[in-house]
Amino acid sequence: MSAGAASPSEDIASPCTNVCKMNPKTGLCEGCYRTLDEIAAWSGMSAEEKRAVLDRLPARRPRP
Repeated sequence: MSAGAASPSEDIASPCTNVCKMNPKTGLCEGCYRTLDEIAAWSGMSAEEKRAVLDRLPARRPRP
């Protein structure tokens, strides 16, 4: 990896939508549907861990 290049885990963008409101019933952010633990750990997660979180998000979104 060249100097100044992003590490593999940084290549995966956060799903944050800047809503940042936790739902007390579900424990999920109403913007990105992550848990507080997932949000807090995001910057230290490996690319594989980030992909695993992203893979779980669609099932957490409410159905219209």
